[in-house]
Amino acid sequence: MKIATYNVNGVNGRLPVLLRWLNETTPDVVCLQELKAPQEKFPEQAILDAGYNAIWHGQKSWNGVAILARNAEIKEVRRALPGDPEDEHSRYIEAEVNGITIGCLYLPNGNPAPGPKFDYKLRWFERLRLHAAELFASSMPVVLTGDYNVMPTEIDAYKPERWVEDALFRPETRAAFKTLVDQGWTDAIRKLYPTETIYTFFDYFRDAYGRNAGLRIDHFLLSPQLASRLTAAAVDRNVRGWEKTSDHCPVWIELADE
Repeated sequence: MKIATYNVNGVNGRLPVLLRWLNETTPDVVCLQELKAPQEKFPEQAILDAGYNAIWHGQKSWNGVAILARNAEIKEVRRALPGDPEDEHSRYIEAEVNGITIGCLYLPNGNPAPGPKFDYKLRWFERLRLHAAELFASSMPVVLTGDYNVMPTEIDAYKPERWVEDALFRPETRAAFKTLVDQGWTDAIRKLYPTETIYTFFDYFRDAYGRNAGLRIDHFLLSPQLASRLTAAAVDRNVRGWEKTSDHCPVWIELADE
């Protein structure tokens, strides 16, 4: 089973890129972030025509998350992270696909830091930690994937010294990610590639992609039931070089059958 995550940075504006990538790589499940489209503007028919069912939680102009599944039913579990009923940001959606619970998330950026946006990021992270603990305790096979807006360690950033005051790399952010992982989750990319330079995001400015000046901020966290089934993981870096593409690359894992 191949599961992918992709911050598409505008599902309608990047639809040709998304459909090309789906056609060329045929993942079984895809988690999308930054739809930047209200609920009624999600391109459902184009996704169906590509062979995928979909559930999504849109938001006008900002945020938005979706889960796609090829030849499989998607059983929606929730479309908001517990803990703050007044939070209107579309940043989390959870479903069951082929017996696996999949949480698709778009964690707040948090800049400028310090400040209200950074405080919101840390509060959201704490809500994620609490919900993840419940999922972990359930002993279900769980994937928590998406754009975490976190560089966990220095090897996850090109020239990390330039990022020390950024919300994606501040000590509080990295500590929050470590606390989450320390519940017992496995960082899929780092399990298979513990020391390699791997980036999932390249800014549009200063030829970041051409210089390989990137960040690793899109992650897969796996429960123990799935970590033992992990057989492959990679970044489709070439997609970042396509015309009118997202500033993120698709990231994917493969799981062996039970």
